[in-house]
Formats: sequence, structure tokens, C-alpha cells
Amino acid sequence: MSFSIGIIGLPNVGKSTLFKALTQQEVDISNYPFCTIDPNVGVVRVPDERLQKIIEIIKPQKVTPTIIEFVDIAGLVKGAHKGEGLGNQFLAHIREVDAILHIIRTFSDKDIKHVEEGVDPQRDIGIVNTELIMKDLETIDKHIKKIEKDVESKDKDRIKEFEILQKIRKAINEGNAVSAVNPSEKEREVIKHLNFLTIKPVIYILNTKEDDDSFGVRKSLPENTLPIDLKIELECTELSKKELKELNLKSRLDVLIKTCYKILNLVTFYTIKGGEETRAWTVEQGVKAPEAGRIVHSDFQEKFIRAEVVNYKDLLGVGSWAEARAEGLIRTEGKDYSVKDGDIIEFKI
Repeated sequence: MSFSIGIIGLPNVGKSTLFKALTQQEVDISNYPFCTIDPNVGVVRVPDERLQKIIEIIKPQKVTPTIIEFVDIAGLVKGAHKGEGLGNQFLAHIREVDAILHIIRTFSDKDIKHVEEGVDPQRDIGIVNTELIMKDLETIDKHIKKIEKDVESKDKDRIKEFEILQKIRKAINEGNAVSAVNPSEKEREVIKHLNFLTIKPVIYILNTKEDDDSFGVRKSLPENTLPIDLKIELECTELSKKELKELNLKSRLDVLIKTCYKILNLVTFYTIKGGEETRAWTVEQGVKAPEAGRIVHSDFQEKFIRAEVVNYKDLLGVGSWAEARAEGLIRTEGKDYSVKDGDIIEFKI
């Protein structure tokens, strides 16, 4: 199961710098707007201390970590929802990701042109959020027009959808994101096909120098806000562990990736495949064992009989799968079992 994070913001705020630091792919980083047109896509290995400890015990022939995908989306500008700066094309790319990394520049630099002719983080946040909201409003208006006849003919499903959309439309007209409506799980299922931009979870990255927040922008942003000097992060990728230690530098990218997991409500489980391969897998919290089995092999969901499960801490405590079984630490779970973070699972079909 693959999850993707879209990196967005105004032009020249550090999106491509972050993407390069995360993926270590060569990308065009220039001090002019729209040096990125088509989105850059990169797959990043998820840092996982637990996997390292498991393989020390299992000693498999092959190790496969879990991954997360990052998409570097071109900068948005004022009027993007109307097509300014190829905005409609860029907004469409945001629809395809599971969560958003919103980069905000909080530093001045005469060599890096700011598209709004001056650094003002609150203004920049407002511009991007307004463009996303206005695009969602456009989506609502188009869809309401599409279902009007069904509503008039008393189609119950369409009436329910119409009522939800009217509630969301009211919130948007008051300047709120779709997420502010806090739709229920049932309501989310009804509107899921519309893929609203402002219902996606967001992490704010303050691209700042030396943890400076002279604009005080952090106070107005939610808990999932990380101040990161992206230039330093890119430099860190080019240094050895010894050099990082000597310079007293520590990357914060691991923290960022773990924050992505947190906002997407993801958990990691492991399979060990008899010592041949130890592998980490990512699923949404609450996923049942058969559905988790399907991502391991397409047949596992349909042919699922049971799952043998042990927590990774219990395995580490006894030192082997065989010893875990002898100690009675391996549990037998059925179709209704919800996979927990840190589970090691052997699927029986």
C-alpha cells in the first residue's frame, strides 16, 4: 500500500530543496518561479529502528524497508484556481496525494527572488490556502449542478450528498477549509470521490534560518508544524556521519517522515518469511488482518484462515521466532483482528 505526500507552497520557498534532501535525486533548484513544471516524484525509505533490531535476530538474506512517496509540486501563485501560473494543472497534482507538506519561507535573501516581492509568511499561507479553498468551492458548484436533476427526482443518495455539500459550501464561504466541517466517517465516504484539496491532512514546514521565528508565524499554526533550515538539510545529505558529528549537525528529516506517518494515521507491521526476507509494510491504523495480508500477496485476503502474531518487543526479548512460540508469545488472530503498530505477522492461508 503506497502513500504519497505532496510538497506545495509559493514559488522559491524551498520545495525542490526539501525534495532533493529527502530523495537525493537531482532536481532543478533555481531562484525563479516555475522551474518545476511537471511534478518530481521520489520514493523515500522510512527510518525504522525496529526493523534493524528485528534483522539482527532473524538475520534474513534480504531486507525490504517500507517506503513513502514524495511529490514536488510546482509553486502556486495568487489566482491559481483561475489558471494563473498554470495553476489548474498544479492543483490537479495535489488531488492525487494523501497529505500535504506546505512549505513557508521565513527568511530574506536578496539572491532568491520572492514572487510577492517580500517575505511575509502569514500572507503567503493565506494565498496558498485561499487557492486550495477556492478550487474546492469550484468542485462543489460543478458537482451540485451535475446532481440537481437527481435531487429534484428525490434520489435519496443524491439528496444526502447534496445536504453534505451545502454544509461544506457554507463553511468555505466563511473562509474555512473542508476539514473544518469535521465530516463524519459516513460523510467522508459520500464525498470521497470529489477528492477535496482542503480535507487532506497538512504539515507546515517553516523554512527558517537557525530556528528563527521572528515573524511569530508558528504561534498561529497547528501542532504539526516543523521549523527546518532546508539549505542545511540539503548540505547534511552531502556529509558523512563523522563530518556531521564534528560539525554538530543533525538532520530533522527522520522527524518529518515520522510526522507524515502520524498525520496519515499509519502503522507498520513486519513479515519475516522463514529467514529469507524480513520486510516492513505500511497500513492505515485499524486495518483488519485479511486486508493487511492482501498487500503482502493478492491471494492472502481471499484465502485468509488466521494470522500468527507477535509484538516485535516480545520477539526481541526471547531472541527467536521458535523461542517466542515456546514461550507462548505468538497469538493466533482471526479475520476481525486489527493490525497493531510493531506486529510481526505470519499469514496462514
